[in-house]
Amino acid sequence: MTDPQPPETDRSAPVLVRVEDGVGVVTFNRPDAMNSLDVPTKEALLAALQQVADDPQVRCVVLTGTGRAFCVGQDLKSHVQLLQAEDPSLWETVPRHYNPAVTLVATMRKPVIAAVNGVAAGAGASFTFACDYRFLSEQGGYNFAFTNIALSCDTGASWTLPRLVGTARAKELLMFPRTIGAAEAKELGLVNEVVPGDVMEPAMALARRMASGPTLAYAAIRDVVHHSATHDLADSLAHEAELMHETGGSADHRAAVAAFLAKEKPTFEGR
Repeated sequence: MTDPQPPETDRSAPVLVRVEDGVGVVTFNRPDAMNSLDVPTKEALLAALQQVADDPQVRCVVLTGTGRAFCVGQDLKSHVQLLQAEDPSLWETVPRHYNPAVTLVATMRKPVIAAVNGVAAGAGASFTFACDYRFLSEQGGYNFAFTNIALSCDTGASWTLPRLVGTARAKELLMFPRTIGAAEAKELGLVNEVVPGDVMEPAMALARRMASGPTLAYAAIRDVVHHSATHDLADSLAHEAELMHETGGSADHRAAVAAFLAKEKPTFEGR
């Protein structure tokens, strides 16, 4: 069943959330500012991600943007104001906003798909790399931007980007930022698919498919892959065994086996 669209009063919020067909869609909604991240937007994003992570009706999440951009990262107007005021909250935003938000994207117990509708820069790019699958509009692209304003990277880019493109290429992209078009992004492995039309169409099709699938198993795959990236073989094998035991005792596994024996299509409940 599709939930009703949010009321008109909600549509001016900097981040929108809607739920349909088991899919939670989180949308950056500051198109006039290229969906850049001022403090209200960062707080709204964190609340939206927590909402969909906690909602049992949401079995898959799509992260996207409105207008020409997906998200271009930190709002520089806000940044300059805080910098000129020597406001210490400027440097508190990474642990307070960016880190918990990207952690939710990377670790919530449900798959997350990025529907990159336009340019993704800085933290906006980093958010997409924490997702499980990335669709990029043919008109979209990436720019890492950080060193252009003499800053280090954040939002997990130092962890996710080398795992996508390798350490040497990650350093190159981060140290010497430039606009990376859709075709090159696909060639580099930054995205899974480039979309010539509306990026939300294939993203929602995949999200609905995953929402009706074995979401407990998807969550386990997310967990073991992240775990194995920072643990040795013995620890990784032990963790795989733990999650194999968990998923092997699930209702979804029993339903899948019963459906296989009956030569029927299984129905998954995510438990």
